[in-house]
Amino acid sequence: MLYKQLAEVYSELESTSKRLKKTYIIANFLKNVSEKDIEHITYLIQGLIFPLWEEKKIGFSTQLMQKAIASSTGSSLKEVEGLWKKTGDLGLVAEDLSRQRKQKTLFSKELTTKKVFDNLRTLATLEGIGTVNKKISLVSELLTSASPIEAKYITRTVLEQLRIGVAEGTLRDSIVWCYFPKLEKISNKEYDKLKNGKKLKVNSLEEIKDYENYELIETEDEKNAREIYNFFIKKVQKAYDLCNDFSLVTKTLVEKGIKGLDGIKIKVHTPIQVMLPIRVENLEESFKDLGGKIQIEQKFDGFRVEVHYDGKKFSLFTRRLENVTTQFSELIPILKKHVSGKNYILDTEVVGYDPKTKKYLPFQNISQRIKRKYDIDEIAKKIPVEINVFDIVYYNDKSLMNLPLNERRKILEKAVKDSKLKIAKSPYIIASSLKEAEKFYKECLKSGLEGIVIKKIDSRYRPGRYVSGWQKLKPVLETLDLVIIKSEWGEGKRSDWLSSYTVACQKDGKFLEVGKVSTGLKEKKEEGLSFEQLTKMLRPLVKSTKGKEVTVKPSIIIEVAFEEIQKSPKYDSGFGLRFPVIKRIRFDKGLEDVSDLDLVKKIYESQKGKK
Repeated sequence: MLYKQLAEVYSELESTSKRLKKTYIIANFLKNVSEKDIEHITYLIQGLIFPLWEEKKIGFSTQLMQKAIASSTGSSLKEVEGLWKKTGDLGLVAEDLSRQRKQKTLFSKELTTKKVFDNLRTLATLEGIGTVNKKISLVSELLTSASPIEAKYITRTVLEQLRIGVAEGTLRDSIVWCYFPKLEKISNKEYDKLKNGKKLKVNSLEEIKDYENYELIETEDEKNAREIYNFFIKKVQKAYDLCNDFSLVTKTLVEKGIKGLDGIKIKVHTPIQVMLPIRVENLEESFKDLGGKIQIEQKFDGFRVEVHYDGKKFSLFTRRLENVTTQFSELIPILKKHVSGKNYILDTEVVGYDPKTKKYLPFQNISQRIKRKYDIDEIAKKIPVEINVFDIVYYNDKSLMNLPLNERRKILEKAVKDSKLKIAKSPYIIASSLKEAEKFYKECLKSGLEGIVIKKIDSRYRPGRYVSGWQKLKPVLETLDLVIIKSEWGEGKRSDWLSSYTVACQKDGKFLEVGKVSTGLKEKKEEGLSFEQLTKMLRPLVKSTKGKEVTVKPSIIIEVAFEEIQKSPKYDSGFGLRFPVIKRIRFDKGLEDVSDLDLVKKIYESQKGKK
């Protein structure tokens, strides 16, 4: 497939903020992608070259990209830098300079998606002497042959800043929309088995003309089509949760059909989406949702880590699918010594502690270790960690995801041997009364823990958040995980720092302003999270500048505490935070985890009864 066809799709996606419109655009595009191209094109639609969890990275800086743009367009570095400062987007710079290219090339030819993909994958494999020049040459080769629109999106893909607003849910739905007509190949007999004997007529999604409002259509045939459609949404989501690779999902659909998705299984060294607890306000709510007998575990203020072991090699992944095996390599000898088993996947919380006092530290202290690439041994000594194991989802060649929690716990008890401040099975109780549960909760808070996690005793391990599975309870409800979308340069001694941050919640994939916050940061980095540190993180994300205010790419998520939520016409969410304070950066969370507007409204409504 020609790359310009994909670039035109990028442009369409960028031009709309409507989730359903994006879904429709991608679905129609995928229908025309050949079997040999579907795998790499699914990556490119996401702005990826590898699965999210893959250690290999493109590793191409903005400085190198400026040189590649200059080289391919015959422009000067100074000209490229000047345009970049004006636009804040090297993709637009590449597009503009390609349009007014100062030299004609004799050997340029139409780019294919495969050529672009292969060149960019090669970037991640280059090492040794001359690597920088080779990398620039590979990108320049593409830009030299690229049309202006192609140059824009090649540049953005290389820099991992595609900016077309395709979230996980959008791509998942697009895949189902695309392949839904092929579901007619499934016989009613086979489908009856899946639906417990309820016979349904299979319809094509194309029969539902108004794609924007198909869920509102009430005729009998389309009701059936909608029910079947939702069933396959779950099928695709389940497959993705087990592999975190939409390219594998689409490739499987093309080659083996919808039934082939059942062949995507949990696999060591491929991280799964973890099971997440929902937040509740009290234990009465938990007993109501989870039953008369519940499992309650201590909740640590650390970060989630999946431990994968195949009998020889270990891999450690965060809940955001980052491979942190190198950053926490000191844990491998501990795991070898204290966990038995031919192979396994453990669900754990890694917690930092003070080497002098032996007391647990807040997540903010350990977070700096996650991104660290240098002096790893030194920081490991300064901030040692303990592994708290609370679940096991794969053991001795078998998936345990469909076993009830109490049975998984029995396997865990036998597999893991505790060692103080090295590795421990998460302490828990089985409570059948509110009094018993509240006593354990108070003890956890008294000992300095963050709270508790409440679990249904027979819950299966299901990726994502489920009301009938796991819940969490903290003493304070009023914190939100918000993303920084704007910032302002400070004054006086803070003039070199971005020191006021506009934060946003989300609604249907859009980020809505909910206030400004600057309190909670330190002026000296030795004292904790500082203005200087946050400024360094925000600088590469700047999209545009207006006076002292900069607009940044939504990327950095911070936990914000506040006194109350008020209605406010000043912000497009309709709400504002009173006395907000930055608690910490949530390195462990992605954009899909940003608090949504419904939660903001829920907290606002709950305040009424407290006044």
